[in-house]
Amino acid sequence: MLEEEKNENTQDTPEETVNEAVETIETTEEISETIEEIQAEEQEPVKKKTLKASKAGKGERKSRKEQKTEKPASDWTERVVQVRRVTKVVKGGKKLSFRAVVIAGDGKGHVGVGCGKSSEVVGAIQKAVVDARKNSIEVPVFKTTIPHISTGRSGAGSVVLKPASMGTGVIAGGAVRSVLELAGIENILSKSLGSKSPLNAARATMEALKAIKPFKVAAQKRGLTVKEMLN
Repeated sequence: MLEEEKNENTQDTPEETVNEAVETIETTEEISETIEEIQAEEQEPVKKKTLKASKAGKGERKSRKEQKTEKPASDWTERVVQVRRVTKVVKGGKKLSFRAVVIAGDGKGHVGVGCGKSSEVVGAIQKAVVDARKNSIEVPVFKTTIPHISTGRSGAGSVVLKPASMGTGVIAGGAVRSVLELAGIENILSKSLGSKSPLNAARATMEALKAIKPFKVAAQKRGLTVKEMLN
């Protein structure tokens, strides 16, 4: 009898089982909704971070590109005076190459002459530019001209430089003119003698500019001031 009563108590009615099933379904739906909401909230900051990272990466790329494109402007200018094809006789035959003569200057009293050789024209010019800047000198410019007469010689060529008054201009030609203009001299007279080679003329002009002495040095040697020497 006791066992029968226990079985009767444990057995539920069909209505109660249906209600329990409905409640479990509702709870599972609520749980799934909450899980979806939590996942969406977790994904939002990740998306924001990725967007920020992508924007930051684009900004860094733009800044890098701008840094690459923006190069410091140089006051130096280069002029190619001559490019020649030269040959060198070796055991197997003749080896062809190019020789470039370049003059570089900043127009403020600094100028240099360079020579470069390479199997390509571009490489020869680049070497000549480096050589010209390496061997540059400072020219003592006095009121857009030179202080005194000077002569220079290189090989079979020689150059004579004379000071000129305002408005005369650069009276020179070829490589001599390029050297004087890039040195920043505006008024001068010159005469090229002997060899007509551009390299010899440019080097002779450089020797003439090296021989120029400013008024301060001459006045110190004489024990005078610049005004006293000029008067």
